[in-house]
Amino acid sequence: MSTPEDPDARGGGVLGSLEEHLLGEAPRLTQAEVAERAGVSVETANELWHLLGFAQVPDDVAAFGEADVQALRLSNDLVELGVLSRERQDSLVRTWGRSFARLADWQVALLAEVAIESGADPTEGLLAISGVVMPKVEELQAYVWRRHLLSAGARRLAGTASGPTTALAVCFVDIVGYTARSRTLTDRELVAWLESFESAVLALSVDRGARIIKNIGDELLIVADSPAALAEIALELTRRGADPDDPFPEVRAGLAYGEVVTRLGDVFGPTVNIAARLTSIARPGSVLVDEGVHDALGGARSRRSREDDDAADPSDDDHGADGGPVEDHDAGDPSSTYRMRRLRRVHVKGYSRLAAWALQPRG
Repeated sequence: MSTPEDPDARGGGVLGSLEEHLLGEAPRLTQAEVAERAGVSVETANELWHLLGFAQVPDDVAAFGEADVQALRLSNDLVELGVLSRERQDSLVRTWGRSFARLADWQVALLAEVAIESGADPTEGLLAISGVVMPKVEELQAYVWRRHLLSAGARRLAGTASGPTTALAVCFVDIVGYTARSRTLTDRELVAWLESFESAVLALSVDRGARIIKNIGDELLIVADSPAALAEIALELTRRGADPDDPFPEVRAGLAYGEVVTRLGDVFGPTVNIAARLTSIARPGSVLVDEGVHDALGGARSRRSREDDDAADPSDDDHGADGGPVEDHDAGDPSSTYRMRRLRRVHVKGYSRLAAWALQPRG
C-alpha cells in the first residue's frame, strides 16, 4: 500500500518482485478502483491508509491489488460489527500501523543482515530469503498474537482488567550510567547489551506474573496486578546490578500502586507519573515506593506526621534520595520480607510533598 519515492519504479526489479511475492500480485489498481471494489468511499480508503502510516499516492497510479481490497472489506466488516466504531478506529488502526512499521523495519534489517552473512547480495538475498522465512514469521506472529489474546482474556475474566481503569502496580527500571557506558560500545555491542538487559528483565517479569509495557531508551516500564510481585522483581534487578560478578547493569527503580488508565497496550495516569518521578530521584541500586505500594506490602505508619518529618533534625546522618533524612520503618508484620524506610521532603515535578519509602529486603 505504500509507495517508493519514484512511483515509476514500481513493478520492476527486485522491489517489484518483492512486492508481488509479499502481496500476492503486482499492483494493478488505483485507489479509486480499490475503494469501489471494497464498497467504501475513496475518502474512507485514504483515511485508513494514512492511519496505517502509508503515504498517499497520486490518483492515477496503480499501486494496489486484491490484498488491499480485502483489507478494506475486512475493515468495513469490523465497522459494521461494531468493533471499529469511529472512536475506536483511529486509535486502533494507528496503533497497528506504528507497531507493524517498527516490526517490519526490524525484520527487514535482520533478513538483510542474514543475507550479507551468507555472502549474497543484500538486495537479491533479501528476496530469496523472504520466500522461505516470511511464511514462517507470519505463522509465528499469529501464534504469539493468539497466546497474548488468551493472556489478556484471562486477566479480563479474572476481573483484573474490567475497564479502562484498573488497580495496577507500576515500575520503571532505569539503567545507571547508560550514557557513559554507551559511549564505550560499538553500535553492535550497544544493541547486544540492551537486548541482554531487556531479555533478563522479561524473563524475571513473566515468571512472576508481570509484563513489560514498553522500553523508553534505557528504561523499562513494567506492570503487575500484585505490588508484592513487582517489588520482588525490582529488588532482584537491583541485587543483580550490585553484584560485581554479574554482567547485568546497575539499575534504579521506582514503584507505585493505584488506579491506572489502560489504553491500546499502554498505561497512563498519576500512578504511572509517580513511579516515573520516584525512579528519577532514586539512588543507584535503590528501589523507591509510593504510599500505595507501602500500604499494600503491610508497611507500618510512622509515629510522626509529615509535618514532624519536615521539622526533623537535618543533621541526621542517613539521607534519602533528595538529601533529606530518612527514618527506619519496618513493614508492620515482623515476618515480612521487606523493610521500608521513610524518606523526608520528597519534592518532584508535579508533587511537592510526595510520600516515599526506600524498599529493602529484610536482613
